[in-house]
Amino acid sequence: MAFGPDKRFSLNTGSKSARMTSAQAYAAGIDEGLRTYMLKVYNYMCIGLGLTGSVAFATSTSPTMMQAIYGTPLQWVVMLAPIGLVFFLAAKVPSMKASTGQALFWLYAGLMGLSLAYIFAVYTGESVARVFFITAGAFAGLSLYGYTTKKDLSGMGSFLIMGVIGILIAAVVNMFLESSALQFAISVIGVLVFAGLTAYDTQRIKSMYYAGDTAEAAEKKAIMGALTLYLDFINMFIFLLHLFGNRE
Repeated sequence: MAFGPDKRFSLNTGSKSARMTSAQAYAAGIDEGLRTYMLKVYNYMCIGLGLTGSVAFATSTSPTMMQAIYGTPLQWVVMLAPIGLVFFLAAKVPSMKASTGQALFWLYAGLMGLSLAYIFAVYTGESVARVFFITAGAFAGLSLYGYTTKKDLSGMGSFLIMGVIGILIAAVVNMFLESSALQFAISVIGVLVFAGLTAYDTQRIKSMYYAGDTAEAAEKKAIMGALTLYLDFINMFIFLLHLFGNRE
């Protein structure tokens, strides 16, 4: 049986429409999976920040705990343990179970709370709250930019990492110099560097999403993404607190 021109056109159009519908459905599935993945990253990060804040506040209101931590050599353990644990997490999460990685992330957030308890003793509660909300607003805007921008931010990575290394070196030097001018410069540069890292890391975490990942692999990526953004937030908060916090 022969088809006329109209029939062939109708058949081709139908086939093309079916292919377009299939492609749109596939793209919608990827978008939905990406949203779920990023939401998990942000949820983990926010829970980690909440845990850190709760532990820090509870510790700061306990004279016994403050004396035990900051009046003894235990303060060095509390200060150095989170650094060691974050490097361990970065290296080992890909090879461990996601549930173990998640538990270690909560442990890290709790240890950070112990190490940051001093801020409630040094700064007024009002200024801590004010700087927190400033940080939260800045972080939200920068992360949204990193998520939505079409501009490739990967070129910023090396420059920003060099900035972090420079800040660490300057901070160590200033432990001996105790220069207020240098501390001010470190804080300003620190805010700028971690603001850039917030946008850069958000885009990088987004690009790590792969629709074909197993649930276990996606969970590990979400944990590492949450840890990365958590560190960006905490560091930006601390540097802003140095600039705008009111001391007791």
